[in-house]
Formats: sequence, structure tokens, C-alpha cells
Amino acid sequence: MGLMDILQQYANPSGSNPDAAHQHFDEVARTAPPDIVGKGVADAFRADSTPPFGEMVGRMFGQSNPEQQAGVLNQLLRSIGPGVLSALGGGILGRMSAPANAGIPQLTPEQASQMTPAQVQDIATRAEQQNPSVLDHVGDFYAQHPQLVKTLGSAALAIALAGVANRMRR
Repeated sequence: MGLMDILQQYANPSGSNPDAAHQHFDEVARTAPPDIVGKGVADAFRADSTPPFGEMVGRMFGQSNPEQQAGVLNQLLRSIGPGVLSALGGGILGRMSAPANAGIPQLTPEQASQMTPAQVQDIATRAEQQNPSVLDHVGDFYAQHPQLVKTLGSAALAIALAGVANRMRR
């Protein structure tokens, strides 16, 4: 089955097959443009029928390796800037992060692995409040790590696939 055949099933959500969403997401993530997959993931983050953004990011963080953990945390930190750091993660971020280019903090994989999923959930929730476009940036990040997106379950995957389908038809 080709990419457009798969996406056609999700263009009309009533025709989608949640049982096949995991397999379909693998195929779509391999063949669709990464920016479009990222927007589809962001659609799942925004959907009323999925858990809140912070909860989903916390869940994926808990399934990530230290490099992926650092990657998503650094995405979140770029969206909120250094001024909010001291209040986040129980103050641990302010102590852990080292300024990088233009004062934007960067965490190493070792530092990121010291964070808990609950702390990351709080950071993601705050980041969304500060800068709603963080959902797009984190969606782009996770489009590069489809195995982590699959931990969100069939409903979130079907929403992401529907978002990809709608963008590919344009």
C-alpha cells in the first residue's frame, strides 16, 4: 500500500483503522516530508481527544534515551527562554543549564536524564502557556523519532495521520 493510499484512509476520520495506525504511522513517517509529519504530530498535541500536551511529552520523555531527552528539553527551553528557568523543574533547570548561543540554555544528555517525566510534564505545560508554537517545534522534533510518537496510542496516531493526510492533499 502506497503513502497516498494509507493517508486516504485518514483523510476521513470515520474511515480510519485505529488498529492499523501504528503500522501506518511507521510508513508515513518514513516516506512523508518530515515537516508535514511534524505538523501532524502537533495536531495530535492540540486535539481535544488526546491527553494534554504536557502529559504526552512527559510520557514520551519517559520512553526516550538520554539524547532524545536532551533534544526535547532543549526544544522546550528555547521556547520559554532563560527567564523562566529558575521556577521550572523545582529549580533544577536553572542550576543545570549552561548558556549556549545568545543565552539560550542547553542541557546535556546526562543532565536531561536526571529529570523525571513529571518534571518534564510541568515544563512542557509551562512552555505551552508561554509560547503555544512550542507544540509545532516539539512536533517537528518527535517527527524524527516516530517510535516515541507511537507510545501515545492509536487515537493520537490517527489524529496525526489525519493531519498529514489533509496537508498532503493540498
